[in-house]
Amino acid sequence: MAQPPTPSVSDHEEFFDDEKFTEKADKSGDVASPLQGEVYDDVRDIDLGENGRERPIVTDIDVATRLISLEDDPTLPVFTFRMWFLGIGLACFGSVLGQIFYFRPQTVYVSQLFIQIIGYILGRVLEEIIPGSGNLHDRMKTKDTAFWRFLNPGPFNIKEHVAITILASTAAESALAISVFAADDLFYGIQPNVGVGIFTLIGSQLMGYGLGGIMRAFLVYPTYIVFPNLLPMVQLFDALHRGKKIVLQKKRVKFFWICFISIFVWEWLPEYIAPTLTGISIFCLANQDSAWFTRIFGGAAGNEGLGMFAISLDWNYVGSAGGSLGALFTPMSTQLSLYVGVAICIVSFCVCYARNVWNGQSFPFLSQQLFYPNGTIYQQLRILDDKFMLDPAMLEVEGLPWFASSQVLTKIGANLAIGATITHVLLWYSRDIIGAIKRYKAGESYDPHLAKMKIYPEVPMWWYIAVFVGSFAMAMATMYTGGSRLPWWGLIVSLIIATVFLPFVITVYAITGFSPDMQSLVQILGAAMIPGNPQANMYFTLYGYNTLEQARGLIRDLKMGQYTKLPPRVTFTVQSLGAVIGGLLNYVIMKTIISSRREILLDIQGTNVWSGQIVQTFNSNAISWGALGNILYAPGGRYAIVPFSILIGLAVPIPFWIAHQKFPKLRANLVVTPILCWTLGYLSVGINSSVFTTFCMAMFSQYYLRRYRPRWFRKYNFLLSAALDGGTQVMVFVFTFAVAGGSGKVVNMPNWALNPKGNPDYCMRLT
Repeated sequence: MAQPPTPSVSDHEEFFDDEKFTEKADKSGDVASPLQGEVYDDVRDIDLGENGRERPIVTDIDVATRLISLEDDPTLPVFTFRMWFLGIGLACFGSVLGQIFYFRPQTVYVSQLFIQIIGYILGRVLEEIIPGSGNLHDRMKTKDTAFWRFLNPGPFNIKEHVAITILASTAAESALAISVFAADDLFYGIQPNVGVGIFTLIGSQLMGYGLGGIMRAFLVYPTYIVFPNLLPMVQLFDALHRGKKIVLQKKRVKFFWICFISIFVWEWLPEYIAPTLTGISIFCLANQDSAWFTRIFGGAAGNEGLGMFAISLDWNYVGSAGGSLGALFTPMSTQLSLYVGVAICIVSFCVCYARNVWNGQSFPFLSQQLFYPNGTIYQQLRILDDKFMLDPAMLEVEGLPWFASSQVLTKIGANLAIGATITHVLLWYSRDIIGAIKRYKAGESYDPHLAKMKIYPEVPMWWYIAVFVGSFAMAMATMYTGGSRLPWWGLIVSLIIATVFLPFVITVYAITGFSPDMQSLVQILGAAMIPGNPQANMYFTLYGYNTLEQARGLIRDLKMGQYTKLPPRVTFTVQSLGAVIGGLLNYVIMKTIISSRREILLDIQGTNVWSGQIVQTFNSNAISWGALGNILYAPGGRYAIVPFSILIGLAVPIPFWIAHQKFPKLRANLVVTPILCWTLGYLSVGINSSVFTTFCMAMFSQYYLRRYRPRWFRKYNFLLSAALDGGTQVMVFVFTFAVAGGSGKVVNMPNWALNPKGNPDYCMRLT
């Protein structure tokens, strides 16, 4: 987590001496040491400042010791019938549902928080109904044997719950390989056999797991590796399972369920009954006939406007599941960097469109499509030959495609962020990374949670190496048998890219809550090395970008395991099993949907139930980079500034670093330059009416509550975030299948004042 000043591991060395830490914490009398017991007691010396009042949570050590419980019970069973039954069952459910959502007109994901809540409810049900050596032992007259302990060892515990959540959520994420197979099938008529498809899926998913596990010493274990987006989930685990006899803990659980149910009920208004609540624009209500008012102040409809000063009462967009990074848990420095970047984004979009930069006025203000100069959709397949390679003669006839000016700025911002990420990590965090590696090699317990994990056997390094080597062999074999057109050296280069950039991406993600998107870089390099070949570019992206993303997911879940004291070998097992289950079912559902909905998926608009928008976008990127990258983005080309932005981005953090060295009171170290760059295109797609509301929420939570109400912040802030996100996601799930077409039937809400025809915020309709 970013904090003033940027800490190093050595800055907190005294906290890692168990005796000093325990002695300091035990001064409060009957309160257990945080290295031994419950962290939710109200008064501990570790929480108090010099004035005797509870001090704000500022450093990474504060997060580790004051927000997250250090309590652990190594005797709790994990591999129980309940864990396997619910874990595998929810993995199957999540992977099928996630793949169905992939082909929906509005992108919806099966979130970890949703699975966490459903898993808890079902776990408590099984605790009550399954006989065993637990709470039904006396009633059912069962014997206390290994078999009955396996069926029901007693209360549903935190380790079972975490294992279920990781297993199921790993399977629920639609694999990037699905985009490749779907694009091959829909646009090129290529259908690899089932064996090749499944092994490509499994290999591409597990490759990142092996890579992430190999680097876990400095990307998981250190204290400064926080992962702010994990804090609501971890606090929810603690609230549901730890310290249930403590009065405060009962209050926290009650608080969670009240907020959860309240937001579940409320969300039916903005999501279905009154969509105007998604974005209330005073400016559009005052002037409903101005195109510029729509572009600047609109935003309640997709690709409508930039949402400036709009008020959103829809947590589906304000919360972390929507467009925000998570207003209630993302660090203040990250949020301020983001919203300064948003202001730059608004000005840049409007200036480029007004001045007709890149012929922008010929195309929609916000759009992700490729266009002819007259503004019609570009027919990309016309420039490919029968082998799906670029046909120069046909390109002469069709001409080069154009992007909307906002989309060009988005690509520039993404590439600026890539360069800025490299320099930012080297300048601010290289000392921490090197120190973490040295401490790990010396066998030191430099994190209080890691110290508690020493009781469990570690995953041997060769397990992860074996996963990586096995996945590499699968990828190399299926690459040729599946007709990927990617040469053997292309696979190796793509993996080298993932390996080099993983530490940079994880460091920024774990400290700031923002994950830099490396897909553009991978596509640029693929286009440069294998020009004119969209097929090869898709597979190069699969192994270069997806490997990095899978490693990021594994590392995040390993950190969750460390926070919740899940044995490392259990985490390894459930992650690997979840990836295999998810890959198998993703492939089966994808083939079923494509075979029955092909025409709809190829249609630009689709229906209210099915849409091919994700695979169409993926294929468009493959065309623009793979077939035309060495023309559109070459030096002297129309969009040469896009790849060149990576080099420019390398220089962006340097002035802030120098300013902090010369004038530390300016606190230039709090500027997260990758986010500042990336947000140049933050408003380029989707519903943008939540941005102003999210900013206000962030200021209230991360500034006011964190600084002036630290006790409430510590007890309830992250739990509130979990309740609001969880209740909203459960509502979206019910809504999708009840009235939004997930079950095959759409039930439209009649039009009325808060559900008008046209744009929900009454802005002038532009498209």
